Amino acid sequence: MGCYLFRLPDVGEGVAEAEVVRWHVKPGDPIKEDQSLVDVMTDKATVDMTSPVDGVVTAIHGDIGTMMPVGGVLVEIEVEGEGNAASDAVVAVPAPSPEPAPAASDPLPLPAPVEPIAPAPIPANSPVASQWRKADEAPLAAPATRQRAYALGIPLQFVPGTGPGGRVTPEDLDAFVAAGSTTPAVSSRQSPQQAVSETKIIGLRRKIAEKMQDAKRRIPHITYVEECDVTELEALRADLNAHRSGHQPKLTLLPFMMRALVRALADFPQVNARYDDDAGVLHTHAAVHVGIATQTPGGLMVPVVRNAEALDLWDSAREVARVSTAARNGTAMREDLSGSTITITSLGPLGGITTTPVINHPEVAIIGPNKIAERPVVQGGLVSVRKIMNLSSSFDHRIVDGYDAASFIQRLKRLIEHPALIFMD
Repeated sequence: MGCYLFRLPDVGEGVAEAEVVRWHVKPGDPIKEDQSLVDVMTDKATVDMTSPVDGVVTAIHGDIGTMMPVGGVLVEIEVEGEGNAASDAVVAVPAPSPEPAPAASDPLPLPAPVEPIAPAPIPANSPVASQWRKADEAPLAAPATRQRAYALGIPLQFVPGTGPGGRVTPEDLDAFVAAGSTTPAVSSRQSPQQAVSETKIIGLRRKIAEKMQDAKRRIPHITYVEECDVTELEALRADLNAHRSGHQPKLTLLPFMMRALVRALADFPQVNARYDDDAGVLHTHAAVHVGIATQTPGGLMVPVVRNAEALDLWDSAREVARVSTAARNGTAMREDLSGSTITITSLGPLGGITTTPVINHPEVAIIGPNKIAERPVVQGGLVSVRKIMNLSSSFDHRIVDGYDAASFIQRLKRLIEHPALIFMD
């Protein structure tokens, strides 16, 4: 019998490490070749690691949430024959370096002793003497003591104070709580809740947090919001859905937005770009790869509709449905989750009045349609009810100037408000 060390393989695209997100085996489990061992998450996707051999699991390495380097040992397997452990050493996950202790010859200075302050004599008419203050009598206490008493639901006028002049000290408050004292004001309240739950941020949630933090730290955002009249577009959408054939998907707003983006980006190519700020290089793309921000059970993901410029309205709808469904059920491939050149983020009927969307780094723009609402609008001196939608957008101000951002959104607005222009050459 021998030992086979299963290592985290090189999953490509420059990935140097991956996070352990789910174990499928434990020590003592018999396994077969191609059986799932562990799921790991890279910057691009979650990958199912399968066993290359038959055998019995003897050890697993890495708790859920542990970052494992490429080449690090994930599973030790007992196999028939010699295995590969004889010529292969285990790569351990590096532990954080301890902080160096101060040198013995350079001791840290000790603080000077502080003389305790004797409390002032308590007058005969002190609140301590009567044990309870009058309800309208303002107690003496430090702000921190007042804040803690408020959190506990305890009016300070009922707490005997032992400090100078009857001041309520933190120790007085602790003694009052420990004694189980109650007051009429407290008894009428609900019991204060002190429980605190802790949730380790791992997996997709951690990736989202890291990506959002990185985007806000690196990119100076400029946000621009414009109001769009989508009455004509909504009428067209309703008519197309009412007369679609059986094989045609139902149209939402997104396919129209994608087609309008393709037309507008032709005049603003610098918006359809990815900025490598480390190298100082802007990659402007001829193809329009639209990221579709999608809420999944695990958190926000951005699947990509590739080459939107080559898709008609119905094909756009099919691709949006395909990639968003794959993201939600966990079947999206790596190529479905990377390479977008501009992103659309929409909360549908929850879209609110306006949003400040965060750019999907390294892109330079993101478009966020908000909810559609009927509003009174003055047209030709008459008031009519129109369907209005705010269009929120953010741009990387290092690449896109404010004037260009506004001009791009105005071009998009014209296409949305006059949807026939979307389909004209």
